Amino acid sequence: MPTNETTSEGMVLGLDPGLGITGYGVLSTRTGRPTLVEAGIIRIARGRPLADRLKELFEGVVEILGSFPIRAVAIEQLYSHYERPRTAILMGHARGVLCLAAANAGLEVHSYEATKVKRLLTGNGRAPKSQMQHAIQLQLGLAAPPDPPDVADALAIGLCHLFSTGPANQLFQSQRKKS
Repeated sequence: MPTNETTSEGMVLGLDPGLGITGYGVLSTRTGRPTLVEAGIIRIARGRPLADRLKELFEGVVEILGSFPIRAVAIEQLYSHYERPRTAILMGHARGVLCLAAANAGLEVHSYEATKVKRLLTGNGRAPKSQMQHAIQLQLGLAAPPDPPDVADALAIGLCHLFSTGPANQLFQSQRKKS
């Protein structure tokens, strides 16, 4: 359970929605810079009815929301590839469940385009997964890149929110000016 120290400033939950694997990352700015609190995946078993899978995803994110003093949720914006419309539809289902869980918890949901997240963290809106994993490793001072990539994507979305709106924004802007 989180301590009272972190409750005053709250935390951000970054989510990379998926119906098979949803990545999540909980970030804090208590120290003035983003720090990793917890990250992982919610893995949903395939081959079950859609409603059962969505319920399992909902329950997984509700558990995370109840475990930390989350103040905002950042989630990847829905996108669609013309050659894979079914994937976009399934991702939309997963994203809707995640937004519902956040709304039920009384939290604001902020959406970010994948290209914006990549550009903000790497300077390249089309950065490959390995480059994103390395960028997250550097930003959070991790010993190794986050794995699987779904975790790195969730952390990237959470960092994008912090760098765009939170106290980490001033730190990030000053770091960018030095580069």
